[in-house]
Amino acid sequence: MIEIQKSPTADTRTCDYANVTKGQLYESSAMHISDVCEALNFFQSKIVQAALNHDPDKLDDIDGFHADFVTGFKQTGWWDRHRKLNRHHLTQEDGIPVDVNLIDVLDFIADCVMAGMARSGSVYPLNLPPELLERAFQNTVEMLKREVKVVA
Repeated sequence: MIEIQKSPTADTRTCDYANVTKGQLYESSAMHISDVCEALNFFQSKIVQAALNHDPDKLDDIDGFHADFVTGFKQTGWWDRHRKLNRHHLTQEDGIPVDVNLIDVLDFIADCVMAGMARSGSVYPLNLPPELLERAFQNTVEMLKREVKVVA
């Protein structure tokens, strides 16, 4: 949980701006900068968590992965489970979590770029529908809002 202080004097929409002193504005601005750092630290921790949790079933279920792999993925038992277990398979409907967020989008980008560059030296064109990106954006906003507690 990120605890922040109420700070009504750093925005002309929430205060009587004509009566805010330079000192008050400075203090409110410093507090806001610190709050943004906390939010970005939260996102950073989510990115680290996504990195640490990337595709564990490729190792934990190497037998299933290998069984699908050697058929050129004509057999898809492992692959079908894999898309549901991992949040970053955003080009297939059953790989998109209901609460998809921008961390998932970054994981998708990292996955595709790193795989393409390591395997073939290039990356195929990556596209996500605007509706998916908007949903990920809104879900990320809500995720952060749930993490913030304003204290007196």
